[in-house]
Amino acid sequence: MIESRNDISFANPAEIATRQVERLRQHLGYLQQASPWYRERFAADQVQPEAIRSLDDLQQLPLTGKSDLAEHNEQFLAIAENLVVDICQTSGTTGEPVTIWQSEKDLQRLARNECLAFKAAGVTAKDRVLIGAALDRGFMAGLAYFLGLRLIGASALRVGSGQPALVAETIIKQRPNVLVGVPSLFLRLARRMQQAGHDPSKFGVDKLICIGEPIRNSDLTLSPLGEELTTNWKAQVLGTYASTEMATAFADCTAGCGGHLLPELIAVEIIDDAGNNLSAGETGEVVVTPFGIEGTPLLRYRTGDIASLHSETCQCGRQTPRLGPIIGRKSQMLKVRGTTLFPAAIGNVLHSIAGVDGHYLEVQQQFDLSDQLLVVVGTTDPALTADYLAAQIAGKTRVKPEVKLVTPADILRKTVRPEQRKPITFFDYRNTNRESEKQ
Repeated sequence: MIESRNDISFANPAEIATRQVERLRQHLGYLQQASPWYRERFAADQVQPEAIRSLDDLQQLPLTGKSDLAEHNEQFLAIAENLVVDICQTSGTTGEPVTIWQSEKDLQRLARNECLAFKAAGVTAKDRVLIGAALDRGFMAGLAYFLGLRLIGASALRVGSGQPALVAETIIKQRPNVLVGVPSLFLRLARRMQQAGHDPSKFGVDKLICIGEPIRNSDLTLSPLGEELTTNWKAQVLGTYASTEMATAFADCTAGCGGHLLPELIAVEIIDDAGNNLSAGETGEVVVTPFGIEGTPLLRYRTGDIASLHSETCQCGRQTPRLGPIIGRKSQMLKVRGTTLFPAAIGNVLHSIAGVDGHYLEVQQQFDLSDQLLVVVGTTDPALTADYLAAQIAGKTRVKPEVKLVTPADILRKTVRPEQRKPITFFDYRNTNRESEKQ
């Protein structure tokens, strides 16, 4: 493969590890020199960057939490303000938005990251790619995709996701063969096109690159959402995982078996609740250390997302670990009548049921160790009942929640907001209840 000549992902694991340690040591030196936050942390914790000799030594270094970045945001700026060329904000899906500053070099790195990710997914200069993500509102995603596609030489259609009618019209008129965006929105779009008399599979789309939501099960097979997308679009469905803070993607290759690590751009760990590193195959919190970032460099950043690593060699030939699907966010873990689950488990059940058109969850604290869960489902199918849906959820998750039926329009009004880059399907009122009890 031509890519292997310039991509260390195809090297043997020992070479990859050696290169990652080099990148880590360079990164630590930069943090000590340029980052006010980490310079202070290193001094307080008596961290000696020069003592780091292997990736296992990462465990000696301090973790960085979302609260650190939110509460001390300006201390993470590691370049002079006149060198900032782009200012991003996180979407604030799970907390207050934070600012991420980028230099010119950071934008070049961002482009290279997406170029590598798209190439792994099989995108070439011959492709016409619809970007179903915002380039405005300070979001990084749409900008990153555009820069990466430019580097590849592919044609980009910058449509965004805010106007489904415009997305459908662009697909019909411009015939992109690759769609990049949130999978649940592409599923809803396919259903609306069908209702308007259009078959989504007839417009030349042969690949969906899905962002923001997992489309695979823990065993890397397609989830019900991924299967529905395949059925409706008759296209290959691939997943990616990324965040604004890490400015790096874990993307499926064309083999579709988990998001490949880009070893020169990031290191990844999976940790348990006590902060101990877990082995490949074990499920825990994803912790990342992005390399080569100037504006807002981070070290051992706790994403709050739960997943596992796969270490077997991929059939594409890459030797890098692959990140499995995100099974949930640590902050969104539910405990309902003695059973622990994540919202995605309920979403997987609902995506597999014909007639369901959107959903969201509302959770409140019932007792200290028990949550009260309401599942709100959108449908126009008179044959679907709340009892039937509750029984289907119970059959797959061992939790039988209260289910409420509303119109699909009601779901959209609640879940789709102009300030967010993807639908909000989880509403957590547990902290609100705890605060009111204290007052």
